[in-house]
Amino acid sequence: MASLNVYSILMVFFLNYGLVMATKEYNQIIKENSCETKMGLPYVLEAFTTIFKTGSISNKCCGKLVVLGKVCHSALVKRTLENPRFKYLNPATIIAKRIQTWNNCLALIDSPSPSA
Repeated sequence: MASLNVYSILMVFFLNYGLVMATKEYNQIIKENSCETKMGLPYVLEAFTTIFKTGSISNKCCGKLVVLGKVCHSALVKRTLENPRFKYLNPATIIAKRIQTWNNCLALIDSPSPSA
C-alpha cells in the first residue's frame, strides 16, 4: 500500500513538472519571437474567438495571423490550452481548429485576388 502512495505522489509530481516545463517552453518561444506584440488586440480577440469559441475569421485578421507566423500561433494556442481557465475544453478539438484556421488563412493569403 505504501508503494502505491509513493507511486501516486511521484506520478503527480512528474505530470505537474511536465506541464510546467511545457509552459516554460511555450513562454520561451513566445518571448524569443515577440509573439505578443505582433498582432493588435482586436485581431487577437477575433482569432481567439474563432479557435476557442465559435465564429469566423476575417480576411484582414487572416493576414495579421499569417504575419504573426505559425510558430507564434501554435505556441500561443498551446499556452492558452494549459491555462486552468480553459481546462474544460477538448485539446484535440482546439488543436484541430487552430490547424484549420491557419490553413484557411494561408490559402486565403496565398490565393490570387480576383482582377477588378
